[in-house]
Amino acid sequence: MLKEPAPAEAGKTPKIRVEDLHKSFDGKVVLDGVNFSLPEGESLVVVGPSGTGKSVLLKHLIGLVRPDSGRLFVDGRDFWALSDLERTAVRKKFGMSFQEGALFDSMSVFDNVAFPLRRSGRPPSEVRERVRECLSIVHLPNVEGKRPSELSGGMRRRVGFARAIAHEPEILLFDEPNTGLDPIMTDVIDEVILEMKEKLDVTIVTITHHMESARKIGDRVALLAGGKLLYQAPPEEFLKSDDPAVRQFVEGKAEGPLTVEFERETATAAPEAS
Repeated sequence: MLKEPAPAEAGKTPKIRVEDLHKSFDGKVVLDGVNFSLPEGESLVVVGPSGTGKSVLLKHLIGLVRPDSGRLFVDGRDFWALSDLERTAVRKKFGMSFQEGALFDSMSVFDNVAFPLRRSGRPPSEVRERVRECLSIVHLPNVEGKRPSELSGGMRRRVGFARAIAHEPEILLFDEPNTGLDPIMTDVIDEVILEMKEKLDVTIVTITHHMESARKIGDRVALLAGGKLLYQAPPEEFLKSDDPAVRQFVEGKAEGPLTVEFERETATAAPEAS
């Protein structure tokens, strides 16, 4: 039997708390009672098979998607019980780095990072200073005038990081920050995430398929499958777990409970034979 998530460490104030989150699209269940609590300043890494709702979970955390049922608390405030104006204020606590950076191709690096700052009405001199500061944090000096097409994949990710931290958020969300990168650049990205966590004192949620990255950047690792967080633990405990689903994912085996769940979902979604 798959293990339920462990509760957050006692004595720490949850920065984020999710209670019994449910979400379906066109009758397909994506999130089926997700529960977790993340203390301030911790880093949670969510892993799991492709198509299990990891990115959908991130969108729920930032309030881009409304759950069918369940509750999201940010700093103890029930997000969907707030007014529109209050929710907008809470969203400003988040910074999100999308898959592959999601930069504006027609804009320079400077304009990409400056985008959220200009929208907030900051004066040009302050925008310039903050953009350079953010690019320095992610180790990308002297690239302000370049276009995304002139950058490597790893550099584009880091520009995305700089944009995500530009407005000084308290919570950072990373959606597959290492996808498509070679092992060396993957480690560079991991190091940058660790530096941001330490220097900026932020709470982090990361989605990834890279178990070595999860071990390196996470205070806790959680397995999402079948719409639920099946198991959460500190990285080393997670990697050594004898839970069947964890073992299948960590070892990359074709046979196991995750495959059974996938086949069940496929059979449910498939049309009846004529």
